[in-house]
Amino acid sequence: MLQALGEELVELNEDQLATVDLPERLLDAVMHAQTITKHEARRRQMQYIGKLMRGVDAEPIRAALDAVLARSRRQIAAHKRTEAWRERLLAGPGAINELLAEYPGADTRRLRALVRGALRERAESRPPRSFRELYQALRALIEKGVTNDGDE
Repeated sequence: MLQALGEELVELNEDQLATVDLPERLLDAVMHAQTITKHEARRRQMQYIGKLMRGVDAEPIRAALDAVLARSRRQIAAHKRTEAWRERLLAGPGAINELLAEYPGADTRRLRALVRGALRERAESRPPRSFRELYQALRALIEKGVTNDGDE
């Protein structure tokens, strides 16, 4: 169980790892394990991490790890939701009304202009400036909508 927790720690990136309060020896061992590519050496390092884990209270580490992973899952879900809305808007004209029904505070004029621009860019094989701006506008709108829903 502790070695499995250690393996999950090794999978975190540097920023995520910084949010988990680990003893210095354990943190060094985890960071070293991230650099090891040879199978047997990595296995031994993981065993060492498991041994170090026996000397610490794993519950706060598990809680911090769960919080980091939950945040990551929320970010991935928000990204997918934003991508889906962008594709729906570019696929058909009726999608803008669905978006406005779900997010009534949306700037209709700007979204329509960005959709037109993205479609034009796609048709003319131009760089996707409006396509990216549409994503950013949708992401801001969805984050604002999620935040407002969560506050109520």
